[in-house]
Amino acid sequence: MSLPTAADRYLKASFLPAWDPGAEDAGRRGFMAPDPRARTLLRVLVSYPEVRYVLPDRIGLDPGADVRVIETLRRFLARQEWLLTRGMRRRP
Repeated sequence: MSLPTAADRYLKASFLPAWDPGAEDAGRRGFMAPDPRARTLLRVLVSYPEVRYVLPDRIGLDPGADVRVIETLRRFLARQEWLLTRGMRRRP
């Protein structure tokens, strides 16, 4: 897995305070939290072929990802009120 670059497309998450992957504990919160709900969510996310990587605070997308898939991911994640404060922001 390659590290994200400025040219990558990704969705950036805005987490509730209890789940926010701050610099002091980035590997155990956010999308990488050990909670069963977060682990299941991670499995769902990586099942999409357009998802290249998942970091604690963002989801990296294939450059050729269809806009409809991106919107589907955003709508799905917006319903995760136990984890996120609002929907995902898309980065070019």
